[in-house]
Order: sequence, then structure tokens, then C-alpha cells
Amino acid sequence: MTTLLLVLVVLLTGAFAFLNGARDVSNAVAVTVRARSLTPTVAVGLAALFNLIGALISTPFALAFSDRLLGIPATRNELPLLLAGVLSACLWGAYQWRRGLPSSSTHALVGGLVGAAAASTLLGHPVISGLGASLWLQVFLPLLVSPVIAFTAALLLTYPAVWAARYSQPSLVHLRARRALSVSTAAVAFGHGLQDAQRSTTVILLALAASGAAADGGQPGWVGIFIAVLLTGGTLVGGWRISHTLGFRLVRVDPLRGFVAQLLSSAMLFIGAIGLHLPLSTTHTVTSAIVGTGFGQRFAAMDRRTWLRVLAAWVVTPLATAAAGAVFFLALSPVTG
Repeated sequence: MTTLLLVLVVLLTGAFAFLNGARDVSNAVAVTVRARSLTPTVAVGLAALFNLIGALISTPFALAFSDRLLGIPATRNELPLLLAGVLSACLWGAYQWRRGLPSSSTHALVGGLVGAAAASTLLGHPVISGLGASLWLQVFLPLLVSPVIAFTAALLLTYPAVWAARYSQPSLVHLRARRALSVSTAAVAFGHGLQDAQRSTTVILLALAASGAAADGGQPGWVGIFIAVLLTGGTLVGGWRISHTLGFRLVRVDPLRGFVAQLLSSAMLFIGAIGLHLPLSTTHTVTSAIVGTGFGQRFAAMDRRTWLRVLAAWVVTPLATAAAGAVFFLALSPVTG
């Protein structure tokens, strides 16, 4: 049974990484395609390449992230807990992908794990250490703070960027911004690989440690490659439903503002992954930055109804996956326990 559960966790985590890439590629390519900087095929190919590079480089950071996620006690419920959490995150990610709404894969995963951990505690199993810290550091704090920072900084940075181009012909400004968007697309994809590959790698490392298939603190080399390949494979799918929401429905921005949004987002992702070792949601960061750059325009650039739907999805994501994770764990407990 332990081997079967381990295989299921690894396979579901691979599916989660694939969905993550398919959904979050829109953060890198939506504005670029909207501004006609790159064709959709070239934009997705560029994003996939740098997503792969970022994911491979992120492997050493996964061990540090695993220490901050959840301290799962050594019991027979470790693998069912991980299985329930990842399953809830996968189903929620597929549902949001179908609706074309950008939402955080990180918050979905942590919400599912926290819900499963809470259900485990209700059944009288050992208390999961780090539960409150995970709720605060991995869900509520990034949910509240990172979008506000991205929105405010993008709004403020738009003014000096527009002021610097005030004497240039609009066609020349757009041309230069379109060229720069090619670079910022690669930067956002690289930052996404740095950030999001850590989540999936961490789950597999926890599962291997729980099953006894890997020594504590060890990190088999195949895990990082496995996750990087599936994350990149998902990126190649394109995620056009969410790209349409970000590039056409949510807000209308010109190439210059789009470049400002992507440049700021990539900087925040780099600092969070490398400098602060803090998990940031690529979706929350990029979406808020795009809205921030479009918010200051004089014409009606933002579709407020769509923006409210996106905000509602962000708030509901950790709650829905926590509830699903708890239900899945309770359903698995008679079989595994």
C-alpha cells in the first residue's frame, strides 16, 4: 500500500506541475501576444524554454521550502495527507483553467494540504506542526500583500515611463516596447520556473521521505528534472483561456505599460525566490501589475466585473481547496488506515 500511495502522489504531483505550467504560461505571454510583440507560437516557445531553465535552477531551493511548508509527523497518514492535498489542488486548477480565471496554484496546493492536515487532526492523529505558520505565511500574507505591492508599484512606475517617452512618436515608443516585451516575457517565465517548480518538487521530496524511499534531507536528481519537464510540457499547451482574460478581457494596456508590468513582476519573482526565499504567486503578481499599469489611463481600460471575478477566485481558492483536501483525506483514511 505504501508503494502504491507513493506512486499516486508522484503521478498526481506531476499532473499538478503540468497544470501549473499550462495555466501560468498566460502570465508570461498574454501581454506580449496582445501587444503583437511575438506570435503566439514563438511567445509560448520562448516562455517554455526559460520556464525549463528556471525550474532546473530552482531545485536547490526546494529543500529550504520544504522546511517551511508543513512539519508532517512520522505516521502512516503522511502519504494520504499529501495525496489528498495535491488531488484537491489539481481539481481546482483544472476547474479554474476551464473558467479562464487566473488563480494561484501555490495557494491551491497549500490550502489542500492544510485542509487535509486539519482533517487528520480531527481524527485524532498527531497535530501537524507549522499549520498556523503555513496558513499565515503561505496563504494569507502573500494573498494580501504581494498583489497590493505589485499593483501600487506598477501604477507608480507607469508615470515616469510615460513621462520619459513624452517627446517620442507613439509608433516609435510602441516599437521599442514591443522589442523589450520579448525580453520581459523570458524574464517572467524564468521567474515562474524559479518559484513554482519548488512547490511540486517539495511535495515529492516529502512523499519520498514519508515512504522511506529517500534519506532525510536527500534530494534525488530525477525529481527536479521530472518536475521541470512536466512544468515545461504544460507551458507548451499555451493556456489560451486565461491568456484571453489577462490580455483582452481584464484590462487594455499599450506595449509600454505591458513592459512595465512584466519587468516589475519578474523582479518581484526573482527577489522572492532567490533573495528572500519567499514563495510568491506568479499569477497574483503579474495580474495585479497589469491592472496597476492600466488603472491610471484616462479611458475606461479595466473591466471591473472581470476584475471582481478574479478577486473572488483568489479569495475562494485556499478555502475551496482546504475543504476538498479535508474531504479527500477523510475518504482515504478508511482505505489507508
